[in-house]
Amino acid sequence: MCLAALPALGAGVGPLFAASLGLNLVSGLAQRNAAQAAANQQYESALITKRSAEQAFAAQQEATAAQLKETQASSAQEKLAKTIKGLEARGAIRANEQAGLTVQMLLQNEERQTANAREAINQSLESARRQYTRNISGLEAQRDNRRNQLQSNINQAYNQIPSLGSVLLNVASTGLSTYGQLLPS
Repeated sequence: MCLAALPALGAGVGPLFAASLGLNLVSGLAQRNAAQAAANQQYESALITKRSAEQAFAAQQEATAAQLKETQASSAQEKLAKTIKGLEARGAIRANEQAGLTVQMLLQNEERQTANAREAINQSLESARRQYTRNISGLEAQRDNRRNQLQSNINQAYNQIPSLGSVLLNVASTGLSTYGQLLPS
């Protein structure tokens, strides 16, 4: 806006008008800088939070994997114990010095019970593996949600920064409004 092109104002009003424009400009630029600083701070804070979230994810994933490993080791020991117990039971049946169909049926029954026990352990272990996969998927979703929320917060902070053009336009608009009020009626 060129002040020379505007109709003359009363004595002493011109410098006040120029000072008002300058003050509006400085105020607008200060608000812009403050919004920029807040957005930068939000960005830095988000980086720290993201690192923390990644560390938490890694720790949770590690704990979940360790839990699965412990379950697998426990299941292997349990299966071995059931196998040994089955072998001992079959040995006891054979040591009874009985012969014939009854002994054969008792041995088959013991083998079936041992196999059923081992299969139940295998099913529990498979269930634990599936639960592990679901837990990891849940942790990944939680991590991704945190990342997305942080990015949204950053975007929102940067969107709050007024552009230089909008600051200048606001100063010009306020200046014209003030100028219109200062003109003699």
